[in-house]
Amino acid sequence: MPTLVLIRHGQSAWNLENRFTGWWDVDVTEKGAAEAKAAGELMAAKGLDFDMTFTSFQTRAIKTLNLALEAMGRLWLPTEKHWRLNERHYGGLTGLDKAETAAKHGDEQVKIWRRSFDIPPPASEPGGDYDLANDRRYHGIPIPQAESLKDTIARVLPYWEERIAPSLRSGQRILISAHGNSLRALVKHLSGIGDDEIVHLEIPTGQPIVYQLDADLREVERYYLSER
Repeated sequence: MPTLVLIRHGQSAWNLENRFTGWWDVDVTEKGAAEAKAAGELMAAKGLDFDMTFTSFQTRAIKTLNLALEAMGRLWLPTEKHWRLNERHYGGLTGLDKAETAAKHGDEQVKIWRRSFDIPPPASEPGGDYDLANDRRYHGIPIPQAESLKDTIARVLPYWEERIAPSLRSGQRILISAHGNSLRALVKHLSGIGDDEIVHLEIPTGQPIVYQLDADLREVERYYLSER
């Protein structure tokens, strides 16, 4: 059976500060780096190995992948980076403190922005503090102004079908280091989780999720490696 492991990046600086991050590039914290290293050590101890790895264009996911692979003695593995694995774009909420945003707009409104399936947050403003138009990594890429989870799924799944699924079907063992919402998109697809249920799925930082898949790349078994 094809083996796939998903890992959400280790704790980031803005996770720690409780700020909306999205596509903005922040680093992992010391704790986040330790989570990544521990994930690699756990995967090695459990006998997992990989042939190909995938990650986003964002430092926190890339660094988590590299730290985990270093702990496994597998830094040499081929890695493909793609913007379609980036975190959900939080638009005009990017950089804002979550508690302060709730105090300003109300808990219910912030809950809708954060947890509804198809309602995006307010759009980002061109030329604002977190405008990525001049970031070279996104040259020629249609940077969203804001995304709902539904929007995030719509950009992640074509990359899954084009690049990752064929690698799994060819027999390669795959590790993906990405983000809470881009991984939600994959989990929803692989496990057949409904729209209402997926918004409540919490994926902790630095905890490898192991998938055993059938020939159609659907879930046979899914579990956190730390629980086995």
